[in-house]
Amino acid sequence: MRTFRRALAVAVGTLSIGLAATACAPSNPDGKSGDGGGSADRITIGTTADVLNYNPLVGNSRTDTWVTNLMYPRLMSMGMDGVRQPYLATKWEYADGGRKAKVTLRDDLTWSDGEKVTADDVAFTIDAVAKEKIGVVAGLIASYQKATVLSPTEIEFQLSQPDGTFLENVGFWMPVVPEHVFSKVGSVQKFANDKDWVSAGPYKLTTVERGQRYVLQRVENFPLVPGGPKTKEVVFRVFPDVNTEALALRNGDVDLIANALPPPLAKTLEGDSKIKLVSVPSLGWAHMQYNTKRKPLDRLEVRQALAAAVDYESIRRVALQGKAVSSNSSVLTPTLKQWQDPTAKEYTHDPAKAKQLLTGAGFKDGNGDGLFDGLSLRMIYDQADPNISKWAQLVRDSSKEAGIEIKLEGLERNTYVEKYTARDYDIYAGSWAIMENPPANLALAFKCDGFINYANACDPELDRLIDQARSQLDQAGQKAPIQQAAKIISDKVYDNVLYVEEFTIAHSAKWSNFLVQPSELLSIVNPVSLAQATAD
Repeated sequence: MRTFRRALAVAVGTLSIGLAATACAPSNPDGKSGDGGGSADRITIGTTADVLNYNPLVGNSRTDTWVTNLMYPRLMSMGMDGVRQPYLATKWEYADGGRKAKVTLRDDLTWSDGEKVTADDVAFTIDAVAKEKIGVVAGLIASYQKATVLSPTEIEFQLSQPDGTFLENVGFWMPVVPEHVFSKVGSVQKFANDKDWVSAGPYKLTTVERGQRYVLQRVENFPLVPGGPKTKEVVFRVFPDVNTEALALRNGDVDLIANALPPPLAKTLEGDSKIKLVSVPSLGWAHMQYNTKRKPLDRLEVRQALAAAVDYESIRRVALQGKAVSSNSSVLTPTLKQWQDPTAKEYTHDPAKAKQLLTGAGFKDGNGDGLFDGLSLRMIYDQADPNISKWAQLVRDSSKEAGIEIKLEGLERNTYVEKYTARDYDIYAGSWAIMENPPANLALAFKCDGFINYANACDPELDRLIDQARSQLDQAGQKAPIQQAAKIISDKVYDNVLYVEEFTIAHSAKWSNFLVQPSELLSIVNPVSLAQATAD
């Protein structure tokens, strides 16, 4: 996808996929602004970032996604296992050996100005994305050639080659925008869409007070929630940090905190009877990537030694306070059980083995200080990320035991993004937010020409397996080559997956009937969840 916290939130994460933004203090931190918590007709949500982009096709902050998801439909939603579910689309299928893909839409969704949502809107949106190469979605639909509108509720996509990832990618990642509005603006990518919104979600944006609040009003008779949205108003209030959000939740000034709580803060709320904590599985993973185009990281023995130097269990226990699980050093994570390889095993923390590997590779301790010559490496990370800031120090200390010097470089967010997108690092410490479609995700992150291949991995066999998987039209055909590809990534340490986080989302105990979906971007702040939530 952060869509990824980095590029699938840089482009999606950077998704990661890449989602922090500077926020001003709320207008009335004492909660007396008239939109605080406590009303059954209004749910007030805390966030630490302003909306940066109202155009859903270019937004990449968390608040961008939370707000615009309430306004613009996607073809598909997602279950807890990452499997796609109907939303605007009711049915989808491949034809002509995978060179065509057909989607059937529901016929009861309407734009806020009275126009029907139709296949013309879908065709316009995907054409704009492909033509202007908008964000990570453009990278995910590289096989797309053209769309043919068969009827107001049917659309057919022509593909350049069989691509079993296309439907899931366009279905979940591409918000649909109104053709009759966006077709009049010139460049869709440059359209600010910052007023007079025409939307088709359960709520419509009506009030913006930057640095303070964003107010959305209920859309009556929204068809995807029986009886329509239960709450008249959704208000996002901007706070300077998560600790201030937590105080506001304790005081009843907000009903829900949208962003996941750092594990230490979550523990302080566990005993409060007025607050409920919801556990949400990540669709991504935290990791370290080694720049394989830089010496000595181009050598497999060095990457294997670095992997052996990490104390994985300590990272999960100390830095994450138990709010994370092992992924067995695999990019096929426990959240996506249908993809997992039961033979995958986590790298073993073994400083002695790391030293043995390095000695065998010809490295020596010339100074007698316990550190190998030529193994002083720079690791960059986002200094504002509390989890990574903690485990980066653990990695530094355990690596020193293995004779490897790691110099930590905590950076301001924008500088950090610039560094890793330019591949200006030895080791990158970070995370992906959403990596829910392995054939598509591995192509982006590990193929030689991958859009978010920040480790500079280039392995012909890996490319072949990923391409083989993408050419299959169902998971049954994709699974074997993707598991083989994941094993190569692990064996050659193209990505050192440390853990899969279990996010904690906090809300007032007065509220119930939320719909939990995976990832911090969906959690209980997804459109159906907020539309069906009710207060005592």
